[in-house]
Amino acid sequence: MKLTFAPFELHLKHRFTIAKFSRTSTPLMLLQLEHEGQIGYGEASMVPYMGESVQSAAAFLNKVDVSQFKMPFDYAAIISYLDNIEPGNPAIKAAIDIALHDLEGKLLNKPCWRLLGSRAENMPVTSYTIGIDTPEIFRQKVEEAAGYNAIKIKLGSADDKQLIEIVRSVTTVPLYVDANQGWTDREGSLDLVYWLHEQGVQLIEQPMLKTDPDSNAWLTERSPITILGDESVQRLSDVDKVNGVYHGINIKLMKSAGMYEAKRMIDRARELNMKVLIGCMSETSCATLAAAALAPQCDWADLDGPLLTSNNPFAMPPFENGKWILSDSAGLGLVQ
Repeated sequence: MKLTFAPFELHLKHRFTIAKFSRTSTPLMLLQLEHEGQIGYGEASMVPYMGESVQSAAAFLNKVDVSQFKMPFDYAAIISYLDNIEPGNPAIKAAIDIALHDLEGKLLNKPCWRLLGSRAENMPVTSYTIGIDTPEIFRQKVEEAAGYNAIKIKLGSADDKQLIEIVRSVTTVPLYVDANQGWTDREGSLDLVYWLHEQGVQLIEQPMLKTDPDSNAWLTERSPITILGDESVQRLSDVDKVNGVYHGINIKLMKSAGMYEAKRMIDRARELNMKVLIGCMSETSCATLAAAALAPQCDWADLDGPLLTSNNPFAMPPFENGKWILSDSAGLGLVQ
């Protein structure tokens, strides 16, 4: 098996601002695993606040011995091997995992979503995310989102109500909210939650600091809207830790170290009767199709990476009526 990789700077259509960070691009590492005439593609999206970089990704990959990856791939053993090389680094581990799944699907001539037990007809709508901005630019972004069946709004500033009011002056589609740990006051947050419920908000991600489970649990217990853990949930072991703190979890491949562990997180969440949103970082079609292969097993999807970027190096996957369309092509179904 042969591993090759190269950095790539993914540019955003608009400056993307959340409660604590702002950026106009995202560094990626794109990689390929070649075996028996087939190539599996993988991607690591390394948003700066998560701590990974092109340099750390390259250093990690140079420690990986791909000769031990043999069909049929033992993903449990593979992720254990990668974790033993070095802790953390979930995005570059996800890139390896995604490439192996793509390669496996091509070697078996099956789409990844079938290998993972998904049903294409159960694909949920994908939300279109709008970051914090000035009222003028925010309105422009909302107008650009016309045609999408759900909108996700980044909150966590003093202008939360104003931003929602702008959205509602333009569209009546269902709304998802992500506070990115930006709320601090319990009673004030609960008042805002009830107001958001009146505005048609269906879920709220990570309202308060991940280091304050008591406040998050307090809000979850009283909320008429589904509350999801996001920054609080990285890997499989976190699912049990947040049970009782939130109604459900947001899974991102760049935090779960890939598709294998994301699938296990979904299954564990279901055992605990928790809701599941599958989300993304700023990503190309590669990682988006990897997450889309699991999306039919989730309640909601927020897989809008290619919709928010301007230099996707791959073809845009089929997208109709607000949903990604899963193809019967082998592997991820990625087209260059």
